[in-house]
Amino acid sequence: MKLLLLGADGQVGWELRQSLAPLGEVSVADRVCADFEQLDALRELVRASGVDVVVNAAAYTAVDRAESESDLATRINADAPGVIAEECERLGALLVHYSTDYVFDGEKVSPYAETDAPNPRSVYGSTKLLGEQAIRASGCRHLIFRTSWVYSGRRNNFVRTILRLAQERESLSIVSDQIGVPTSAAMIAEVTARCIEHAVNADGPSGLFHLTPTGETSWHGFASYFLDLARNGGMELKADEIRAIRTDEFPCDATRPMNSRLCCDKIRDAFGVELPEWRFHVRELIARMLEQENA
Repeated sequence: MKLLLLGADGQVGWELRQSLAPLGEVSVADRVCADFEQLDALRELVRASGVDVVVNAAAYTAVDRAESESDLATRINADAPGVIAEECERLGALLVHYSTDYVFDGEKVSPYAETDAPNPRSVYGSTKLLGEQAIRASGCRHLIFRTSWVYSGRRNNFVRTILRLAQERESLSIVSDQIGVPTSAAMIAEVTARCIEHAVNADGPSGLFHLTPTGETSWHGFASYFLDLARNGGMELKADEIRAIRTDEFPCDATRPMNSRLCCDKIRDAFGVELPEWRFHVRELIARMLEQENA
């Protein structure tokens, strides 16, 4: 099997480098090799690749900045995936793509299923939804994975930011009324590889799937959990107080969904994957970070 990995230097892309390797020959393209602002060059890259699977882990993810950079966010999150999908259709290749809980407005009281109508309330969410629609319109075989609250041990994300702030400040204020599921980039990559193995055949599963661990928490609950792990593991933290605040006490340019929970029954049924409880990969990550700090 020949695979092309786009966005290989991002959180999920970095983990995919390892998880995809056992599947076959993987060509890796970072943002230098695959500039999503240059659509003609991107089209030629995919067309010339001659691969069986294209995995697109690239995206515009600056949620608040997208409110003032809507054209750029649209180009990267909507137009570029459409171009990739068109070339995958020509190649007969499977396209794997990642989307977000931000396609929903967050007003539902239970977890969102794939059949629920999207209603994004931010530019970021709107552009990611447009990307999904462009892929479906292309007619290519595809796996679109919607996920939420992605974190890892590298690049900018909630875990790394809060750990840094906890080392600098004596008190932190974190939103407690937004509910969702923290999702490890490593878990996304592991599940992606397993799903590709099933889907690469012409009669394999395809379409839209939600992908998060089990359970739920708030941003405050998430932060409190990994900060306790870090402190108990010997990391020196100044922050003694983690204050729970409401969303309206922490204004942002982009509106976040209050409910980001995604129902993942479909992916479990289609691929037979077992999704861990969200704390599992958090414990793994903090343990690894503590090892690196003490090395």
